[in-house]
Amino acid sequence: MHRDDASPHRQLDNAHVWHPFTAMSPYVLEDAPIITHAEGFHLFDEQGRRYLDGHSSLWCNVHGHRVSELDAALIEQIGRVSHSTLLGIANDRSIELAAELVKLAPEGLTRVFYTDCGAAGVEAALKMAWQYHRQKPVSEDRRLFACLDQSYHGDTVGAVSVGGIDQFHSLFGGMTFPALRLPTPAAALAPPPHQVPLETILSQTEHLLDQHAQELAAVIVEPLVQAAAGVLVHPPGYLRELRRLTKSRGILLIADEIAVGFGRTGTLLACEQEEVVPDLLVLSKGLTGGYLPLAATLATEEIFAAFGGQPWEGRTFFHGHTYTGNPLACAVALASIRRFETHGVLENARLIEQRLAARLSHWKSSSPPWMSHVGEVRHRGTMAALDLVAKHEPLTLFPREMRAGHRVTLACRKRGVILRNIGDTVILYPAPAMPLELVNELLDCVAESIAEVMAALGS
Repeated sequence: MHRDDASPHRQLDNAHVWHPFTAMSPYVLEDAPIITHAEGFHLFDEQGRRYLDGHSSLWCNVHGHRVSELDAALIEQIGRVSHSTLLGIANDRSIELAAELVKLAPEGLTRVFYTDCGAAGVEAALKMAWQYHRQKPVSEDRRLFACLDQSYHGDTVGAVSVGGIDQFHSLFGGMTFPALRLPTPAAALAPPPHQVPLETILSQTEHLLDQHAQELAAVIVEPLVQAAAGVLVHPPGYLRELRRLTKSRGILLIADEIAVGFGRTGTLLACEQEEVVPDLLVLSKGLTGGYLPLAATLATEEIFAAFGGQPWEGRTFFHGHTYTGNPLACAVALASIRRFETHGVLENARLIEQRLAARLSHWKSSSPPWMSHVGEVRHRGTMAALDLVAKHEPLTLFPREMRAGHRVTLACRKRGVILRNIGDTVILYPAPAMPLELVNELLDCVAESIAEVMAALGS
């Protein structure tokens, strides 16, 4: 669709670009920003309008945009080599980054396999688990994977197979492999009458694991928070107990820290908070500070050893990507990790956590009129979510065709803030390094935008 008054870029965008997770029919009428440049924590469109990056450019930006140290790392690396394969040869930056990741990861994760996006990192982890069980000293034909209900681990076929969000995944059921769904521990923190005691959830989980103990290759979990499910927060102790249950049954644990790693929960990695060492750990998004696509799947020495042997024995991990271990991405990742240390990013993330907690608590206690249309509020680290509802008693959701959450996103955009909703859940995802005054601006905008949209829908 073309508009006569649309810019050349807008006309070409509407004519040719298919946007991910975007309803394209209304999109072409919304005059969405066309970003041309950035500065700090702001994005600018081709009309020169400025927007606060309130969702960290889809949860991956850490330090802001055009960060001098990260820019310099890229420029310096471009002057040396921009890409060289890791298939059978090495490059220095991928080696340096692997060593750094091993130092930062939970002790025992000693091997680093690179891919180029989070979903690909999950695919690698699933295939490693499958092949490991067949090649370990006492071989087992384990063919089943387990995930949490309402889980999300990416959009490739394997990642979708271990996804538990029906809205995203049910259409592809015919092309995926079956996976066992475990109850989400987020129910332990849900408001009554939907709350389920953690002990019950763990008992149900243990029962399912026992039923399939000889079949399960691995359980995959986002530690502490199920991000794409709408920031579903897990209760303390769940991750540690899941690790105990899987380990005692010989089931591998895959920790997907794509969305929750690199400061999002207040520590560099979420696993740290319960002192859990998974068998496989997937990192992406914030790994490069939000600059370039890169993912890393970390494995234990025990898993890596199962792939050893002579070439003709067929024990090699026959999996890889053209841009695996890309030197540009590895160079900027190294610079991003250094900046965590030199600029107190984790300390700032904890201040953001406190600010979000204080403001959310104030909204709930002061009950401005628009809060009557907010159901559950969830928060962990630098992540927060507000569920929009038509009314509380009885709990009534907005009709899907009203697109209440999307309307809030558009109202925020009008006020110079870019956010992303998930259905009728409004998601706040400020960068871990974002200054508190900008976090305040983000929160003010969200409150004003929800108020505006709820008043309009009410009328």
